[in-house]
Amino acid sequence: MEMRKIGVLGCGLMGSGIAQVTATAGFDVTVLEVEQKFIDKGFAGIEKSLAKFAEKGTITAQQKDEIRGRLKGTTNAQDLRDCDLMIEAIIENVEEKKKMYAAIDAVVKKDAVFASNTSSISITELMAATKRPERFVGLHFFNPVPLMKLVEVVRTVATANDVYESVFEFAKKLGKVPVRTSDKTGFIVNRLLVPYLLDAIRAYEEGVGSIPDIDQAMKLGCGYPMGPFTLLDFVGLDTTYYITQVMYDEFKERRFASPPLLKRLVMAGWYGRKTGKGFYDYADPNNPVPGKF
Repeated sequence: MEMRKIGVLGCGLMGSGIAQVTATAGFDVTVLEVEQKFIDKGFAGIEKSLAKFAEKGTITAQQKDEIRGRLKGTTNAQDLRDCDLMIEAIIENVEEKKKMYAAIDAVVKKDAVFASNTSSISITELMAATKRPERFVGLHFFNPVPLMKLVEVVRTVATANDVYESVFEFAKKLGKVPVRTSDKTGFIVNRLLVPYLLDAIRAYEEGVGSIPDIDQAMKLGCGYPMGPFTLLDFVGLDTTYYITQVMYDEFKERRFASPPLLKRLVMAGWYGRKTGKGFYDYADPNNPVPGKF
């Protein structure tokens, strides 16, 4: 099956990144949002990102304009009716996603494929909100989308083989490295990453080391590009906390349960870089100061 027109649901950080890489790969992209202001904000971010690539010589000024010309924003779901592939990247809330899918399912052509960028929600549960179970997959990109190569391509028990293979090939056309996985909570990356991050918090709670010492130990001892607390603040403590709830609900194992400190930082509204405070204080973004809890 050939995919030419791509729809993206949501123009936040992930949605705008997915739209950018898809347009860069030569596809026509229509991005749906609930209000024009969200489209404007997301497209401003795309413009800034493309400008950086142009400055570095990764793309030419002409290519930048061509990429931008393949992008369209809309608040009218009818503009998606002819899309071949729909990639959803809205808020990580199962009920909101299901409502979105049910509404879009009635609009988009019957042979279109639906995909979710969720990092933790069951693809099967989202699929059940539509009338196209065999044409539904997970397509999990990583942040920042224009730079991160990995994409997890997730199949359910109902996904048709030709649909799955077509989406897998689509991910390659974006210049990504796709990996195959099934609809098990957390997929591959979060299934392995989340327990590591939670163990780092527990190690701090138990006095094993300070926040910067644990970060340094994992960077220099294991060759990781950033330590667990720096990564937690980058991903968002609220996002991580939500994922722990989904994973613990599925497996009922302590390794997936949120440590008390993570829960309390989220309750305080300290989500990491995006709020200016998390495990580090980002009053000076170039010199984060570790917290003492």
